[in-house]
Amino acid sequence: MINNKEKLGAFVVPTGIGASVGGYAGDASSWARKFSEKSKLIVNPNVVNAGGFSGINDNMFYVEGYSLDEFFKGNINLLPSKNNKIGIVFDSKIPEDVLNIHINTLNAVKTVYGVDILGYELTKQPVGVEFSLGTDGVSLGSVKNEKTLLNASEKLLDMGAEAIAIVCFFEDPEDMNEDYASGEGTDPVGGVEAILSHYISKELQIPCAHSPAFADYSISADIVNPKSASEYITPTFLPCILLGLSVAPKLVKSGGISVNDLDFLVMPYDSLGSVPVFQSVERNIKVFAVKENTTALNITSDKISGKIIEVPDYETCLNLI
Repeated sequence: MINNKEKLGAFVVPTGIGASVGGYAGDASSWARKFSEKSKLIVNPNVVNAGGFSGINDNMFYVEGYSLDEFFKGNINLLPSKNNKIGIVFDSKIPEDVLNIHINTLNAVKTVYGVDILGYELTKQPVGVEFSLGTDGVSLGSVKNEKTLLNASEKLLDMGAEAIAIVCFFEDPEDMNEDYASGEGTDPVGGVEAILSHYISKELQIPCAHSPAFADYSISADIVNPKSASEYITPTFLPCILLGLSVAPKLVKSGGISVNDLDFLVMPYDSLGSVPVFQSVERNIKVFAVKENTTALNITSDKISGKIIEVPDYETCLNLI
Protein backbone atom coordinates (compact mmCIF):
# COMPACT_ATOMS: atom_id res chain seq x y z
CA MET A 1 0.00 0.00 0.00
CA ILE A 2 2.96 2.30 0.72
CA ASN A 3 5.90 1.61 -1.57
CA ASN A 4 9.50 2.05 -0.46
CA LYS A 5 9.83 5.43 -2.16
CA GLU A 6 6.81 6.97 -0.42
CA LYS A 7 6.62 8.54 3.01
CA LEU A 8 3.54 8.17 5.19
CA GLY A 9 2.67 10.95 7.61
CA ALA A 10 -0.15 12.00 9.91
CA PHE A 11 -1.35 15.60 10.08
CA VAL A 12 -3.61 16.03 13.09
CA VAL A 13 -5.46 19.00 14.57
CA PRO A 14 -7.67 17.91 17.50
CA THR A 15 -11.27 19.12 17.54
CA GLY A 16 -12.74 21.61 19.98
CA ILE A 17 -9.55 23.06 21.48
CA GLY A 18 -9.42 26.40 19.65
CA ALA A 19 -6.46 25.61 17.39
CA SER A 20 -5.30 28.80 15.68
CA VAL A 21 -4.79 26.73 12.51
CA GLY A 22 -7.46 24.09 11.93
CA GLY A 23 -9.80 25.15 14.71
CA TYR A 24 -12.35 26.76 12.41
CA ALA A 25 -13.66 25.61 9.03
CA GLY A 26 -11.17 23.70 6.92
CA ASP A 27 -8.48 26.30 7.58
CA ALA A 28 -5.78 23.64 7.96
CA SER A 29 -6.63 22.16 4.56
CA SER A 30 -4.21 24.22 2.51
CA TRP A 31 -1.27 23.06 4.63
CA ALA A 32 -2.45 19.47 4.70
CA ARG A 33 -2.66 19.49 0.92
CA LYS A 34 0.91 20.76 0.66
CA PHE A 35 2.11 17.99 2.98
CA SER A 36 0.17 15.44 0.92
CA GLU A 37 2.20 16.44 -2.15
CA LYS A 38 5.28 15.07 -0.37
CA SER A 39 3.81 11.98 1.27
CA LYS A 40 0.71 9.93 1.80
CA LEU A 41 -1.07 11.68 4.66
CA ILE A 42 -3.45 10.54 7.38
CA VAL A 43 -5.77 13.39 8.43
CA ASN A 44 -8.54 13.61 10.99
CA PRO A 45 -11.81 15.06 9.65
CA ASN A 46 -11.30 18.33 11.52
CA VAL A 47 -8.33 19.13 9.28
CA VAL A 48 -10.21 19.02 5.97
CA ASN A 49 -13.92 19.43 6.77
CA ALA A 50 -15.10 22.81 5.47
CA GLY A 51 -18.90 22.89 5.26
CA GLY A 52 -19.82 22.80 1.57
CA PHE A 53 -16.16 22.26 0.68
CA SER A 54 -13.58 19.61 1.55
CA GLY A 55 -9.80 19.71 1.53
CA ILE A 56 -9.57 15.93 1.05
CA ASN A 57 -7.60 14.58 -1.91
CA ASP A 58 -6.49 11.23 -3.30
CA ASN A 59 -3.25 11.25 -1.31
CA MET A 60 -5.01 11.54 2.05
CA PHE A 61 -6.56 9.00 4.41
CA TYR A 62 -9.61 10.39 6.28
CA VAL A 63 -9.63 8.82 9.75
CA GLU A 64 -11.90 9.77 12.66
CA GLY A 65 -10.34 10.41 16.09
CA TYR A 66 -11.18 7.17 17.93
CA SER A 67 -10.02 5.07 14.99
CA LEU A 68 -6.93 7.26 14.73
CA ASP A 69 -6.04 6.38 18.32
CA GLU A 70 -6.62 2.69 17.63
CA PHE A 71 -4.36 2.91 14.58
CA PHE A 72 -1.54 4.48 16.61
CA LYS A 73 -1.95 1.79 19.29
CA GLY A 74 -1.50 -0.86 16.59
CA ASN A 75 -5.01 -2.27 17.13
CA ILE A 76 -6.24 -1.57 13.60
CA ASN A 77 -4.79 -1.02 10.13
CA LEU A 78 -6.05 1.17 7.32
CA LEU A 79 -7.10 -0.41 4.04
CA PRO A 80 -7.31 2.21 1.27
CA SER A 81 -10.77 2.39 -0.24
CA LYS A 82 -12.65 4.36 -2.87
CA ASN A 83 -16.35 5.10 -3.29
CA ASN A 84 -17.52 3.62 0.01
CA LYS A 85 -21.23 3.01 0.41
CA ILE A 86 -22.40 5.65 2.88
CA GLY A 87 -25.43 5.53 5.15
CA ILE A 88 -26.65 8.71 6.82
CA VAL A 89 -28.23 8.89 10.29
CA PHE A 90 -30.46 11.91 10.88
CA ASP A 91 -31.49 12.95 14.38
CA SER A 92 -35.30 12.75 14.60
CA LYS A 93 -35.30 16.15 16.33
CA ILE A 94 -34.27 17.85 13.08
CA PRO A 95 -37.24 19.95 11.83
CA GLU A 96 -38.78 18.86 8.53
CA ASP A 97 -37.67 21.93 6.58
CA VAL A 98 -34.07 21.51 7.79
CA LEU A 99 -34.20 17.78 6.99
CA ASN A 100 -35.43 18.55 3.47
CA ILE A 101 -32.43 20.83 2.90
CA HIS A 102 -30.13 18.01 3.99
CA ILE A 103 -31.87 15.55 1.67
CA ASN A 104 -31.43 17.97 -1.23
CA THR A 105 -27.80 18.31 -0.21
CA LEU A 106 -27.10 14.58 -0.14
CA ASN A 107 -28.77 14.20 -3.52
CA ALA A 108 -26.64 17.03 -4.92
CA VAL A 109 -23.42 15.43 -3.63
CA LYS A 110 -24.55 12.09 -5.03
CA THR A 111 -25.33 13.61 -8.42
CA VAL A 112 -22.30 15.88 -8.82
CA TYR A 113 -19.56 13.70 -7.28
CA GLY A 114 -20.98 10.23 -7.78
CA VAL A 115 -20.74 9.50 -4.05
CA ASP A 116 -22.48 6.20 -3.26
CA ILE A 117 -25.13 7.14 -0.69
CA LEU A 118 -27.29 4.08 -0.16
CA GLY A 119 -29.88 5.73 2.06
CA TYR A 120 -30.66 7.33 5.38
CA GLU A 121 -32.35 6.50 8.68
CA LEU A 122 -34.08 8.74 11.19
CA THR A 123 -33.38 7.91 14.82
CA LYS A 124 -36.36 6.56 16.76
CA GLN A 125 -35.85 9.13 19.50
CA PRO A 126 -34.08 12.50 19.61
CA VAL A 127 -30.35 12.05 20.21
CA GLY A 128 -30.26 14.83 22.80
CA VAL A 129 -27.03 16.67 22.10
CA GLU A 130 -25.84 19.30 24.56
CA PHE A 131 -22.65 21.37 24.35
CA SER A 132 -20.79 24.05 26.25
CA LEU A 133 -17.44 25.81 26.50
CA GLY A 134 -15.25 25.22 29.55
CA THR A 135 -13.56 28.06 31.37
CA ASP A 136 -10.30 26.97 29.72
CA GLY A 137 -11.82 27.47 26.26
CA VAL A 138 -12.16 23.77 25.49
CA SER A 139 -15.40 22.58 23.86
CA LEU A 140 -17.41 20.15 26.02
CA GLY A 141 -20.66 18.25 25.60
CA SER A 142 -22.88 15.27 26.31
CA VAL A 143 -25.26 12.95 24.48
CA LYS A 144 -28.46 11.88 26.26
CA ASN A 145 -29.58 9.03 23.97
CA GLU A 146 -26.63 7.49 22.17
CA LYS A 147 -28.37 4.12 21.80
CA THR A 148 -30.89 5.49 19.31
CA LEU A 149 -27.94 6.66 17.22
CA LEU A 150 -26.37 3.22 17.37
CA ASN A 151 -29.61 1.45 16.43
CA ALA A 152 -30.08 3.60 13.33
CA SER A 153 -26.44 3.07 12.34
CA GLU A 154 -26.79 -0.70 12.68
CA LYS A 155 -29.80 -0.65 10.35
CA LEU A 156 -27.70 1.10 7.72
CA LEU A 157 -24.90 -1.43 8.17
CA ASP A 158 -27.43 -4.21 7.57
CA MET A 159 -28.33 -2.43 4.32
CA GLY A 160 -24.69 -2.58 3.23
CA ALA A 161 -23.26 0.71 4.47
CA GLU A 162 -19.45 0.83 4.72
CA ALA A 163 -19.31 4.25 6.38
CA ILE A 164 -21.71 6.25 8.54
CA ALA A 165 -22.44 9.97 8.34
CA ILE A 166 -24.21 11.40 11.39
CA VAL A 167 -26.30 14.57 11.42
CA CYS A 168 -27.58 15.64 14.84
CA PHE A 169 -29.68 18.64 15.77
CA PHE A 170 -27.85 21.42 17.63
CA GLU A 171 -29.18 24.57 19.23
CA ASP A 172 -27.71 27.74 17.71
CA PRO A 173 -24.21 28.22 19.22
CA GLU A 174 -23.65 31.80 18.07
CA ASP A 175 -24.16 33.40 21.50
CA MET A 176 -21.68 30.99 23.08
CA ASN A 177 -18.67 32.24 21.13
CA GLU A 178 -19.30 35.42 19.18
CA ASP A 179 -15.59 35.59 18.34
CA TYR A 180 -15.71 32.40 16.23
CA ALA A 181 -16.77 34.36 13.15
CA SER A 182 -13.74 36.58 13.73
CA GLY A 183 -11.36 33.61 13.69
CA GLU A 184 -10.84 33.57 17.46
CA GLY A 185 -11.73 31.23 20.30
CA THR A 186 -13.11 27.71 20.06
CA ASP A 187 -15.81 26.10 17.94
CA PRO A 188 -18.43 25.41 20.66
CA VAL A 189 -19.78 22.22 19.05
CA GLY A 190 -16.45 20.53 18.27
CA GLY A 191 -16.15 18.58 21.51
CA VAL A 192 -19.54 16.88 21.41
CA GLU A 193 -19.13 16.18 17.69
CA ALA A 194 -16.06 14.15 18.62
CA ILE A 195 -18.07 12.26 21.24
CA LEU A 196 -20.69 11.30 18.64
CA SER A 197 -18.24 10.02 16.04
CA HIS A 198 -15.98 8.33 18.63
CA TYR A 199 -18.95 6.39 19.97
CA ILE A 200 -20.12 4.99 16.63
CA SER A 201 -16.54 4.26 15.52
CA LYS A 202 -15.87 2.35 18.74
CA GLU A 203 -19.09 0.34 18.59
CA LEU A 204 -19.09 -0.51 14.88
CA GLN A 205 -15.43 -0.25 13.75
CA ILE A 206 -16.29 1.67 10.58
CA PRO A 207 -15.41 5.10 9.18
CA CYS A 208 -17.66 7.73 10.69
CA ALA A 209 -18.00 11.53 10.80
CA HIS A 210 -20.51 14.06 12.11
CA SER A 211 -22.11 17.20 10.72
CA PRO A 212 -24.37 19.45 12.84
CA ALA A 213 -27.83 20.66 11.78
CA PHE A 214 -29.24 23.98 12.97
CA ALA A 215 -32.77 25.35 12.85
CA ASP A 216 -31.56 28.64 11.37
CA TYR A 217 -30.26 27.85 7.89
CA SER A 218 -30.21 31.42 6.63
CA ILE A 219 -26.93 32.66 5.16
CA SER A 220 -25.43 35.76 6.73
CA ALA A 221 -24.34 38.66 4.55
CA ASP A 222 -21.79 39.79 7.14
CA ILE A 223 -18.11 39.57 6.24
CA VAL A 224 -16.40 37.03 8.54
CA ASN A 225 -12.82 35.91 9.05
CA PRO A 226 -11.55 33.78 6.13
CA LYS A 227 -10.77 30.94 8.57
CA SER A 228 -14.48 30.66 9.39
CA ALA A 229 -15.94 31.70 6.04
CA SER A 230 -16.79 28.28 4.59
CA GLU A 231 -19.33 27.69 7.37
CA TYR A 232 -21.10 30.98 6.74
CA ILE A 233 -22.01 30.46 3.08
CA THR A 234 -23.95 27.20 3.31
CA PRO A 235 -27.08 26.04 5.15
CA THR A 236 -25.62 22.57 5.78
CA PHE A 237 -22.16 21.16 6.47
CA LEU A 238 -23.02 17.69 5.15
CA PRO A 239 -21.03 17.80 1.85
CA CYS A 240 -17.59 17.77 3.47
CA ILE A 241 -18.17 14.64 5.53
CA LEU A 242 -19.74 12.78 2.61
CA LEU A 243 -16.74 13.58 0.42
CA GLY A 244 -14.35 12.48 3.18
CA LEU A 245 -16.20 9.28 4.04
CA SER A 246 -16.49 8.26 0.41
CA VAL A 247 -12.71 7.71 0.33
CA ALA A 248 -12.07 6.86 3.99
CA PRO A 249 -9.93 3.74 4.47
CA LYS A 250 -11.60 0.63 5.82
CA LEU A 251 -10.57 -0.39 9.33
CA VAL A 252 -9.04 -3.87 9.37
CA LYS A 253 -7.13 -6.08 11.79
CA SER A 254 -4.44 -7.13 9.32
CA GLY A 255 -3.09 -6.10 5.93
CA GLY A 256 -3.28 -2.58 4.60
CA ILE A 257 -1.30 0.19 6.28
CA SER A 258 -0.11 -0.16 9.88
CA VAL A 259 1.40 2.27 12.37
CA ASN A 260 4.74 0.62 11.56
CA ASP A 261 4.56 2.28 8.12
CA LEU A 262 4.31 5.77 9.63
CA ASP A 263 7.23 8.17 9.19
CA PHE A 264 6.05 11.29 11.03
CA LEU A 265 3.28 13.01 12.97
CA VAL A 266 2.54 16.75 12.82
CA MET A 267 0.70 18.35 15.77
CA PRO A 268 -0.15 21.82 17.10
CA TYR A 269 2.52 23.14 19.45
CA ASP A 270 0.71 22.81 22.78
CA SER A 271 -1.78 19.92 22.33
CA LEU A 272 0.64 17.02 22.71
CA GLY A 273 -1.14 15.02 25.42
CA SER A 274 -2.76 12.48 23.13
CA VAL A 275 -2.51 8.83 22.12
CA PRO A 276 -0.93 9.58 18.70
CA VAL A 277 1.87 11.56 20.37
CA PHE A 278 2.51 9.06 23.18
CA GLN A 279 2.53 6.13 20.77
CA SER A 280 4.74 7.91 18.25
CA VAL A 281 7.31 8.78 20.90
CA GLU A 282 7.31 5.18 22.13
CA ARG A 283 7.65 3.83 18.59
CA ASN A 284 10.39 6.33 17.59
CA ILE A 285 8.17 7.99 15.00
CA LYS A 286 9.16 11.63 14.46
CA VAL A 287 6.76 14.08 16.11
CA PHE A 288 6.76 17.71 14.98
CA ALA A 289 5.16 20.37 17.22
CA VAL A 290 4.31 23.46 15.17
CA LYS A 291 4.63 26.68 17.18
CA GLU A 292 2.48 28.81 14.89
CA ASN A 293 -0.49 26.60 15.80
CA THR A 294 -1.49 27.23 19.40
CA THR A 295 -4.58 25.98 21.22
CA ALA A 296 -6.54 26.42 24.46
CA LEU A 297 -4.37 23.67 25.99
CA ASN A 298 -0.89 23.96 27.45
CA ILE A 299 0.61 20.53 26.85
CA THR A 300 4.00 21.22 25.30
CA SER A 301 6.96 19.00 24.52
CA ASP A 302 8.74 19.73 27.82
CA LYS A 303 5.85 17.93 29.56
CA ILE A 304 5.96 14.92 27.22
CA SER A 305 9.33 14.06 25.67
CA GLY A 306 12.63 15.53 24.59
CA LYS A 307 12.29 13.57 21.36
CA ILE A 308 9.58 15.89 20.04
CA ILE A 309 10.87 18.30 17.38
CA GLU A 310 9.65 21.88 17.79
CA VAL A 311 9.40 23.91 14.59
CA PRO A 312 8.32 27.56 14.19
CA ASP A 313 5.77 27.02 11.41
CA TYR A 314 4.29 24.56 8.93
CA GLU A 315 6.58 25.79 6.15
CA THR A 316 9.67 24.84 8.15
CA CYS A 317 8.13 21.50 9.09
CA LEU A 318 7.35 20.72 5.47
CA ASN A 319 10.90 21.55 4.42
CA LEU A 320 12.34 19.28 7.11
CA ILE A 321 10.14 16.40 6.01
